[in-house]
Amino acid sequence: MHRSLLRSILGIFAALMAVVLMAACSSSNPEVRQITLTLVRHAESTANAKGLINTKPPGPPLSAEGQKQAEALASKLKGGDYDGVYSSELLRSEQTAEPAAKALDEKVEVLPGLNEISAGWYEDLPVDRSEATYLLPMNYWLTSNRKFTIPGSVNGNQFNAQFSDAVQHIYDSGNNKPIAFSSGNAIMMWVLLNVTNPKDSLRTDHPLPNTGRVVVTGNPVTGWTLKEWDGITDFSVGATGD
Repeated sequence: MHRSLLRSILGIFAALMAVVLMAACSSSNPEVRQITLTLVRHAESTANAKGLINTKPPGPPLSAEGQKQAEALASKLKGGDYDGVYSSELLRSEQTAEPAAKALDEKVEVLPGLNEISAGWYEDLPVDRSEATYLLPMNYWLTSNRKFTIPGSVNGNQFNAQFSDAVQHIYDSGNNKPIAFSSGNAIMMWVLLNVTNPKDSLRTDHPLPNTGRVVVTGNPVTGWTLKEWDGITDFSVGATGD
């Protein structure tokens, strides 16, 4: 009698749990939507022109050439249906974003999470020494060792969390085609660490130039897909940029 009652109770409990799980699965993430996020590297800064690593905010302004690049970019973006404009707190990114925002009739929202990856001990060193210094730990991040730390700076997990938080904010803002202005290494690393179709060789074979862009689609829940890397759209092995 007791066993029969126990079986009945367990059976009812199992049935209830099944109903709850089915309901959860059918209604999980009901508002998840796909967006197209465009990440743009800033125009040439005075530090770029001098060949120096500079990552501390607010950092140097755009060079005269960079100002021309920013204006030219704004003209290209006009009419592109972008519905949100974001920037890191670095002056060079903000100065690149401002003409674009004006052309798009949008305001620039500044997000510190979009900042360049801090160079730590290597701040203000020549860029031509960066492969053996500043950029070296990033190579390890791409081989699943995200705990490798840039001396005096962050490790891969810390960087990824900061940038991902900014992307989450952009997504939560409700924009469907936002554009965000950041820095080269930050954009390249976040994309390669987070898209479902990464091609790590792009970082070294086709690094983002000033005002170069990367386009991803998706969302923070189901993931991101790389659609364009500064004009490259084929990410298969052996394709251009491999």
